Amino acid sequence: QVQLVESGGGSVQAGGPLRLSCAAFGERLPYSRFCMAWFRQVPGKEREGVAAFFAFAGMTFYADSVKDRFTISQDNAKKTLYLQMNSLKAEDSGMYYCAAAWMPRSCGGSPVGYRYWGQGIQVTVSS
Repeated sequence: QVQLVESGGGSVQAGGPLRLSCAAFGERLPYSRFCMAWFRQVPGKEREGVAAFFAFAGMTFYADSVKDRFTISQDNAKKTLYLQMNSLKAEDSGMYYCAAAWMPRSCGGSPVGYRYWGQGIQVTVSS
């Protein structure tokens, strides 16, 4: 199975940047053929898709709330997914999860279809 490990979370003031990383371990299939995504969740609310990237299909997804502020990318050689977050807002706070799906029909913000998940990492934006 695939193991995903997030890093780079923490506390930051509103308006500042933060970069999250997600390292993948154990997969033997080509990394570029996984749909990789970031989700976030706060207590009492549904898990929300933030951004997703599927290199094989040339597909990129961003939630409307983060467009023009967040950038998703990946390094196939390092099997690592990144989320560069700029101009952070208090409402961006939450637990961020890395997720992966093998050659899905679609790659987007719905958690359905993502088989592999990281443990999550906290992001707190103060104002």
